[in-house]
Amino acid sequence: MDRKPEEVSGDISVSAAQAARDLRVTVSRLRRRIREVARDDDLTPPQVSALTLVGKHGAATASALASAEGVRPQSMAATLAALEQQGLVRRSPDPSDGRRQLVTLTDSGRRRLEGDRQVREEWLARTLQDRYTEAERRTLLEAFALLERLTRP
Repeated sequence: MDRKPEEVSGDISVSAAQAARDLRVTVSRLRRRIREVARDDDLTPPQVSALTLVGKHGAATASALASAEGVRPQSMAATLAALEQQGLVRRSPDPSDGRRQLVTLTDSGRRRLEGDRQVREEWLARTLQDRYTEAERRTLLEAFALLERLTRP
């Protein structure tokens, strides 16, 4: 095998492979931690996810939400029914096709999402303030600019 020692496989360097692993693990841990911060026991993780999805995409059908979330339509229907029962979403006829229903946030659902978002952002800002120096926070900002390129096509 004529592989260079700095390559993991093909043309992927050891540093790229290590950065990929570390980034994936760190982002997963951070996402879990951020979810825990504003977690209320009255919503299940699928309900929180669906509520966030409706807030992000606006009016949508249950089947479109199921597809976006990668779940069965029946599962999404049950999740939406629970959110509707709690007054966080509402269903209304689709103006362009009366056979379909569109799901939207209620004012209560919007307040809930915004409150959760604010709690999470405040926790994250406070944690960055408490655990990192100003120079380290600047380094993070520079790293975020680099990481932003991962999200571009």
